[in-house]
Amino acid sequence: MEIELLIKAAVMGVVEGLTEFLPISSTGHLILAGALLGFDDEKAKVFDIAIQTGAIFAVIMVYWHKIRDTVVALPTQRQAQRLALNVLIAFVPAVVLGLLFGKAIKAHLFTPTVVASTFIIGGLIILWAERRQARNPAVARIHEADDMTAVDALKVGLAQCLAMVPGTSRSGATIIGGMLLGLSRKAATDFSFYLAIPTLIGAGVYSLYKERALLSLADLPVFTVGLVFSFLSAWLCVRWLLRFIATHSFVGFAWYRIVFGLVVLGTAWSGLVTWAA
Repeated sequence: MEIELLIKAAVMGVVEGLTEFLPISSTGHLILAGALLGFDDEKAKVFDIAIQTGAIFAVIMVYWHKIRDTVVALPTQRQAQRLALNVLIAFVPAVVLGLLFGKAIKAHLFTPTVVASTFIIGGLIILWAERRQARNPAVARIHEADDMTAVDALKVGLAQCLAMVPGTSRSGATIIGGMLLGLSRKAATDFSFYLAIPTLIGAGVYSLYKERALLSLADLPVFTVGLVFSFLSAWLCVRWLLRFIATHSFVGFAWYRIVFGLVVLGTAWSGLVTWAA
């Protein structure tokens, strides 16, 4: 196994872990990083999805007490049953639309130019959502994820489907979408993390199964390195983000998206950087 390939896997794992749960698009960053590293063939695309599983284990660890208490209480407590049902309801739209349109989206939209454009558009939407909630805090009618209704969950699930377009950000779509639908920043963030568990694990398992013909035991070290670095960086990122949102908005992430998107478009149009398709 070439050491250079393992280093690339580690870098991609760190990129995944640091960006998966921030509203800045892990897929978009992986596409751009893969283009720069020359790590963007068909097997690399499977790798990008598979290492999301490492990031989601970090969420499970951070939220372990809540997850454990919910599972234990499922047979008897209405609140636990409602939260589990809401996660399932929000998960279904992504499954249905992913099976219907996932292949076409990967074939036509997984390009640096699309990513950069959606970075900018997403940044502008975040600015709008934050300004709206700052001007009228009363629009946040739900302050805990446990208090969401099935209709609220379905709406967030539909918002998550927007993240099928690379550069949109799954976390961004669910958190900002949740805020626009009446959730507080904390409730939207918590529910986004809960929803990430079945979504990312399902996507990883499905991708590995579907593309199993591309893989062999020789790929195991590369995938293992990616998973480990994804887990470690995601664990640090999630713990930091939960502290950050207690006193900060997502405005900084919005400006990061806008500036980064403009830089990618500018370097592509000027020829300064040749982004791979």
